[in-house]
Amino acid sequence: MADNPSDGLWAFVVIGGFVILGLAIAFAKFRNRASAADKGRTEQATRDVYAAEEADRRRS
Repeated sequence: MADNPSDGLWAFVVIGGFVILGLAIAFAKFRNRASAADKGRTEQATRDVYAAEEADRRRS
């Protein structure tokens, strides 16, 4: 099988695509982090919903 110059280019494109995709995923993951205050509000809202559902269940 003869080495074709376009084979090297194709390998570069494939590897470069994986690198770019990995960087984009890492960027999105780190950018989308919730702060401690956001997590606290979410946890409190969840507890409030569960408490309201439990109160409704006890009334019926």
